[in-house]
Amino acid sequence: MSLFTKDIGIDLGTASVLVYIKGKGVVLREPSVVAMDKNTGKLLKVGTEAEAMLGRTPGNIVAMRPLRDGVISDYDMTERMLKEFIKKVTTFSLFKPRLLICVPSGITEVEERAVVDAGIQAGARRAYLIEEPVAAAIGAGIDITKPDGHMVVDIGGGTADIAVISLGGVVESASIKTAGDKFDEAVVKYIRRKHNVLIGDRTAEELKKTIGCVFPRPEEVTMEIKGRCLMTGLPRVFSVSSSEMIEAFEEVSSRILEAVHAVLERTPPELVADISTNGIVMTGGGSLVWGFDKLIESHTGIETHVADDAISCVAFGTGKSLDSLDQMQDGTMNLSRRRQMNY
Repeated sequence: MSLFTKDIGIDLGTASVLVYIKGKGVVLREPSVVAMDKNTGKLLKVGTEAEAMLGRTPGNIVAMRPLRDGVISDYDMTERMLKEFIKKVTTFSLFKPRLLICVPSGITEVEERAVVDAGIQAGARRAYLIEEPVAAAIGAGIDITKPDGHMVVDIGGGTADIAVISLGGVVESASIKTAGDKFDEAVVKYIRRKHNVLIGDRTAEELKKTIGCVFPRPEEVTMEIKGRCLMTGLPRVFSVSSSEMIEAFEEVSSRILEAVHAVLERTPPELVADISTNGIVMTGGGSLVWGFDKLIESHTGIETHVADDAISCVAFGTGKSLDSLDQMQDGTMNLSRRRQMNY
């Protein structure tokens, strides 16, 4: 590697962005949120500071997430956000860095091109793509190069990626736009329907993280929250229980279970046998919802466990793959997608 530049791996997620620098590890972990002044078009805040503004901005300031369902919904804002994050973690160098960016497995050619272009415009010399389930498997410590089947369920903010990996590539996969954000939406809808109270997205996320579960807990837990009563329009404080959360999450968790089932149905029998021996590995922030591994295990009969540091698995896997950038350049890396763009 040149002394003048460092390769950078980016987990460009709907909910958060993680940046991995070769030789340093994960150096940045911030929400993928930007705040801008509508009148001047000036970027005000990025990441954690911008997230604090969500739902609290005056008329002239807009705080937004430039990625939706795992793909770029606002190209200009994504490019500017990436530029800020890259500037935060790099010092001046003679050469621009090479970027390896993570994308969902179900991404289209147009969406891929948008990610690569955003990376180049944000200051990269070259931009390469790696599929999220492959990066997640590498980050979880799985040796994907062997002729042995492994199943990875990566539940992020915008997408859930389910993939069967063998010999360094994806054999069968599914990418659904049902993940962490949909859990939050489900909580908001449930509280509105059941308690006649309106709560914000941040309160919904707090509920999900604190008492949220998709499988019955050994002991019931409750949490007190505040919202706006739809009958009176006044603030109201009330308690929500973990069993209510199972009910709220039922539809979303069922969709993810169906996708896991569908991928297993399409998988060659030899690999299914490997998966039943090796088990299913869960990664991503959504996998941390209590009991998700137990739910999948009870429906598939296959041992399921959540990877250590599940949120960072994709970033770690992307970082480890930086060592193979030269092979990707030569077109010899056995990833199911090995596109590169030269400018």
